[in-house]
Amino acid sequence: MLWGFVSVTAAVATGTQQRTRARVGCSPRALLLTAPTRHRLCKGTGPASKARTAECITSGPRTWRATVAQCPVDASTRRRENPAIVVIGTRGSPLALAQAHETKRLLEEAHPFLRDREGAIHIEIIHTTGDIVLDRALSEIGGKGLFTREIDEAQLRGDIDIAVHSMKDVPTFLPPDIELTSILRREDTRDAFVSFKAKSLDELPPGSVVGSSSLRRQSQILARYPHLKVINFRGNVQTRLRKLEECVVDATLLALAGLRRLQMEHVATAVLGMEDMLPAVAQGAIGITTRRGDDRTAALLGPLSCPRTKLCVEAERAFLANLDGSCRTPIAGQAWFDTDSSERIHFRGLVATPDGRDLFETTRQCTPANVIDECAAAGTELRDRVGPDFYASLVNYVQERDRAEPGRQTKSKRSTS
Repeated sequence: MLWGFVSVTAAVATGTQQRTRARVGCSPRALLLTAPTRHRLCKGTGPASKARTAECITSGPRTWRATVAQCPVDASTRRRENPAIVVIGTRGSPLALAQAHETKRLLEEAHPFLRDREGAIHIEIIHTTGDIVLDRALSEIGGKGLFTREIDEAQLRGDIDIAVHSMKDVPTFLPPDIELTSILRREDTRDAFVSFKAKSLDELPPGSVVGSSSLRRQSQILARYPHLKVINFRGNVQTRLRKLEECVVDATLLALAGLRRLQMEHVATAVLGMEDMLPAVAQGAIGITTRRGDDRTAALLGPLSCPRTKLCVEAERAFLANLDGSCRTPIAGQAWFDTDSSERIHFRGLVATPDGRDLFETTRQCTPANVIDECAAAGTELRDRVGPDFYASLVNYVQERDRAEPGRQTKSKRSTS
């Protein structure tokens, strides 16, 4: 394919003259490889040029335009210090790093020039509030953005180009200048039961303690097994398994997708069917965000996205958008394509009280054309069914539970994973 060429022009200090400072190819690869040079050219034409437009005029079908304001100083500085073409931002847990490396591998497979150039992709670890504050329940810290806020800020500063997230951690509404560009093919969405004392939840004797920080899991466990006790149980996968070995709890639940990405599926005692434990919205999916308007990076991510996964996840998030989709709320939802038809999508959604006494469920049969609207309507239906007092009573429940939690620590701890 012929992409043509780009002439980089910039205003001199007087702002009255223009001169061509470079001529480069305008393919996605050329634009990425020359990005640091183009930013420096746009920045280095005198003080007055910082407020003027640096244009790239193309003779081919693609055009690149930017103002110096769109190439902030800190981003340019980072580019000089770090020659990587793509900087991936991620949390530092083993699972988050596994997801970042999976994204890196897929980028290299889709774009061989990224694989062939040493250091073309750099992974930057960013610690989030959810990683740092480990002595309190997620619901007490604040339900939304606990694992994404600091990453979003780094992305907006230009410190990173893309952010890799577990989609179930991504708030329903993103910051205005960040967009969800790609969603990778979904892993298994089910939860795994892990215990050294029983083969399933059914076999746990009365009074057994199940550790989970998820109100979604807690409500569904107690709905079916009211004789069990569920306590707040935070930490990464390795931390929770260690606590399980130390008999802090008798059992726990973990996302099967996470275990597979860590190559630890063997620790699962049993896998829970969706009829026993409805997954979290977007569970098993990896989402990648970019700065709005960063067409160069978005073009690289295009081949990585799975259309079916993206549609189902967007539908589930539409359901969540009409509910209070935070860690304070036991919400579950799953959309999936029928095994026999690509034109039929099933959806099941659930809202519950943390004690499991009240469960509100809904189902939908959809098509790809109407699944987002149908799932949004499902969210509205459940919101109306639970009533206006539901969320207020839920917040009170969570606050009382957290105050009553024994052995509470007062200091924050930084995750070393």
